[in-house]
Amino acid sequence: MSAARRAATTTAAASILAAILAAIGGAPAAHAGWPDKPVRIVVPFPPGGSTDSVARLSAEWLARTLGQPVTVENRTGASGTIAAEFVAQAPADGHTLFMASLAQMSIVPQMGKVRYDPFKSFVPISVISTSFFALAVHPSLPAKNVQQLVALAKTRPAQLAYGSSGNGSAAHLTMALFLQRAGVKMVHVPYKGVAPAIADLIGGHVPMVFGSVSEVLRHYKGGKLRVLGVSSDRRLDQMPEVPTVAEQGFPGYLVSTWNGLVAPAGTPKEVLSVLYNAIRPACKDAGFIGKFDAMDANAWCSTPQEFADMLRADWAKWGDAVKFAGATLE
Repeated sequence: MSAARRAATTTAAASILAAILAAIGGAPAAHAGWPDKPVRIVVPFPPGGSTDSVARLSAEWLARTLGQPVTVENRTGASGTIAAEFVAQAPADGHTLFMASLAQMSIVPQMGKVRYDPFKSFVPISVISTSFFALAVHPSLPAKNVQQLVALAKTRPAQLAYGSSGNGSAAHLTMALFLQRAGVKMVHVPYKGVAPAIADLIGGHVPMVFGSVSEVLRHYKGGKLRVLGVSSDRRLDQMPEVPTVAEQGFPGYLVSTWNGLVAPAGTPKEVLSVLYNAIRPACKDAGFIGKFDAMDANAWCSTPQEFADMLRADWAKWGDAVKFAGATLE
């Protein structure tokens, strides 16, 4: 890592810790009996997607636990930054929360200017879910594993193509991280969403996509796609026969996407504590976990410090990917 990158990472880490300390020690005390009115969770994507589903499951759980209605409000647009900006400017009283995703916190702010700071504008409460990616190829591609794919790419420099859900998307940058590690070049074909990318992959119009497990799994089970590897640190229960990318010659390759609850910076520590203690038991509840399993996601109610540590690591990882891919806001 360059000196500039180390300095940037150190600055980001300091910003995270400052935000946490401000929330814990510098905020006014919350009034007794919080919450005394409905709480809303702002979602940066339309209804029906994975982030929206995570938010609605969390809202249902929190409503029962807190004894107040918890609603979901979808504010879409600008790669999720409209929602992030809205929550960053909301009153820091705990009644407006943000179901953040990897894109708004670790990717988009490194692609161009946004009107919020991922570390200074929010304080982490808990990661709610994580999920991984699967390197899927069309069955006609003459590669049965990751090593064979890399060897093929080296014989066809900058000729093989891969699809993604758009420039700067997690799917795009997950592949960029892999190509950087493998030392090979491919042609990026961005689509307007994951559905058309997967459709063209199945149709043989693009040879590979590094898509989320939930997007790839049913087509893999149906024999329409071949999966060469997964981006997790261990084999997945959904496809235990598929090795990780890491065990195929790329140790340490670990890429995940996530959704987590954050609050505006300055939210009282008492409120943050109530929220964390309300959501934490969910990930020990079989019913709650089962709903995430059905989405091919993993329920993980992290501590605020675990969330902060992950944000710090993600900032450096995805910053490298953005730079390598040359991704910018469109």
